[in-house]
Amino acid sequence: MKKTDLSCPVCGKPVQWSERYPHRPFCCERCKLIDLGAWAGESYRIPAQPPEKQPDEEE
Repeated sequence: MKKTDLSCPVCGKPVQWSERYPHRPFCCERCKLIDLGAWAGESYRIPAQPPEKQPDEEE
């Protein structure tokens, strides 16, 4: 795989980082929309710890 070659994050199909693939890093519009839907549906999340209470906060 060349440095400019990558895999579609949705289906794994090879994609070149070029004008030939206008939806890069996705292979096609379909995979791009699947990924957008996953973000909109909150399937992707960043793990986080709940904030610690500050000493001056009341419960």
